[in-house]
Amino acid sequence: MKASTSISGTAGLSTPVLSYSPVALSVPGRPTDLHIRVSAPATGADLPVVLLSHGHGNANNLSSLDGYAPVANIWASRGFVVIQPSHLSSRTLSHLVPETPEGPLFWRSRAEDMIHILDRLDEIENAVPQLAGRMNHDDIAVAGHSLGGFTAELLLGARVTDPATGEEVNHLEPRIKQGVLFAAIGRGGDTLDGHMAERAPVFRTIDLSTMTTPALIVAGDKDDSQHWTTMGPDWHADPYHLAPGPKALLTVFDGEHLLGGIHGYDGSETTDENPGRVAAVAELTAAYLLTCFHRDDNAWRSARDALATGPEAYGHVESKEDQGPAPTASTDHSGVNG
Repeated sequence: MKASTSISGTAGLSTPVLSYSPVALSVPGRPTDLHIRVSAPATGADLPVVLLSHGHGNANNLSSLDGYAPVANIWASRGFVVIQPSHLSSRTLSHLVPETPEGPLFWRSRAEDMIHILDRLDEIENAVPQLAGRMNHDDIAVAGHSLGGFTAELLLGARVTDPATGEEVNHLEPRIKQGVLFAAIGRGGDTLDGHMAERAPVFRTIDLSTMTTPALIVAGDKDDSQHWTTMGPDWHADPYHLAPGPKALLTVFDGEHLLGGIHGYDGSETTDENPGRVAAVAELTAAYLLTCFHRDDNAWRSARDALATGPEAYGHVESKEDQGPAPTASTDHSGVNG
């Protein structure tokens, strides 16, 4: 794979985006180098960093550093450095990664990939043309979709028990200050009664009550993951309801597991394709992070207000600032329209 630099021409980008890949990080004991894509605005400094973890979908390339462009491009154009690894679970690596007890999900390795990236931010910054000196290494967020959401949950403080060893696993990463979870894993235990549940016993052990880092949870109200649970779409909102605050929840109306197509442009896996929905999700999550990192203290509320003027609602937002369970009536409930 050759390194490539491109300037995105995607409609809706407020600033040209530079994208560079792959940056190859050699990691001892990993069966192949950790390859990452780095996207950033063409101009600007003091840029916060977002680590974006891909899901475990059926596509050959979208579950890799080459996926999630509809979100990554918007975030980069709004002033973030977006770093996307290809985890060992990616189908692009299936010919390189031997069968191991941790496969095919590589749930522990995925979290370790993100920690390796954080450990080597200086190296990454210097490897990417036109990026040196522009990153803020203290303002870091993690984001993830589906299995990537589980990866992010671990880094935000959720704990699990390794089914192979009985060991409690705590991957809380204090360098990460914010999170964005797309269609993430909900509660475990007997709730996981779908036909796929036996293939991922670690999900049964998840404890979201320890996920203390602030985060925005994005869940589609039509995301009914029957292969994991018969609980229905509410399962994907569990990270909001079961984790302590501060947390926010964006419920996406008519959103299924890919939330309109966040994993890639024109992906055939998208069952709810809707460019407007994707744009709303990307803009709202960018605004959330801009406000959290004090780049624009009004961005989060302004984005919600701006998207509340059209005839069709894309979703609603609620939030909690307390450190306990979500209140019965949300402390903040705002319509999000388009």
